[in-house]
Amino acid sequence: MLATSMTLPIEMFRAAQNAAQVQSRTTPPLEVVTAGLTCDKVQTAAGFSLIPDHTLEEIEHTDILFLPALWRNPKSSLRQNPKLLAWIKRLHAQGTLICSVGIGVSFLAETGLLDDQAATTHWYYFDRFQKDYPNIQLKRQHFIVQAGNLFTAASVNAFADLTVFLIQKVYNKLVAMHVERHFSHEVRKAYSSTSFVNEHSQHPDEDIVEIQVWLQDHYHQDITIKSLAEQFKISVRTLNRRFKSATGVTPLNYLQQLRIDAAKDLLKNSNLSIYEVACQVGYHDLSHFNRLFKRLLATNPKKYRDMVRAKLFSSH
Repeated sequence: MLATSMTLPIEMFRAAQNAAQVQSRTTPPLEVVTAGLTCDKVQTAAGFSLIPDHTLEEIEHTDILFLPALWRNPKSSLRQNPKLLAWIKRLHAQGTLICSVGIGVSFLAETGLLDDQAATTHWYYFDRFQKDYPNIQLKRQHFIVQAGNLFTAASVNAFADLTVFLIQKVYNKLVAMHVERHFSHEVRKAYSSTSFVNEHSQHPDEDIVEIQVWLQDHYHQDITIKSLAEQFKISVRTLNRRFKSATGVTPLNYLQQLRIDAAKDLLKNSNLSIYEVACQVGYHDLSHFNRLFKRLLATNPKKYRDMVRAKLFSSH
């Protein structure tokens, strides 16, 4: 296996726990353990060994399960691990959120849990994966794919993106941004921009979906929640209630996130001034834009631009 596919999410969640405890001393402790068929040493592709904390039988429940990436052909690993496949299916039945990466996605595929579901894997394995598992909807163009409580990631870098997304779900956005900045801020892309979410995981409120699509197309315009409600012929109260129920956030929060995501792209990829970026995404009050940006990303637009444009290597 690739050791980084196991150690990276562990280290990222440890960092998240530390950041969350700084925010609140009442944050419950995080328990992260490793498990194997036995507690014998496991040889990694890097040439060193890791020792599992527990056997599979000792793990009766977990909230999140990370399955590591395999190196090259997975067939021998699959043949040697029938107990692992049964264990994965048992945890899935309990509602465990299961994440797999690269060729390690074959573990999930072999269980049958991905049949008639969308998934991705490492580009090297695309053709073989499609041949071996024709009932799985292979999404070659996406780095992360969600199908209910099953997540598949194409590479270790995509696994890092997915881990940031999960950290936000477990803790909050500020903690996720803290981890993102310390691990991969200058290279990662937002989960939403690289992922495919199975349609069955989406909310069923078609009116709210229509509003979301409209906001995605018009976020740069002058929009108030009152004008939005009037346009879609519902009351502000009903709009807020239904939008929050369907998406988990208010329409204002959703609009703000769309604008800040667009601003991040402009800050990284254009030479527009900070004020011009703010105007491009619908904010004409620079102070308000700066405050909102810092509240959502824990840094100001200028520092963000400097950070994402910083060269990792220099010849000087």
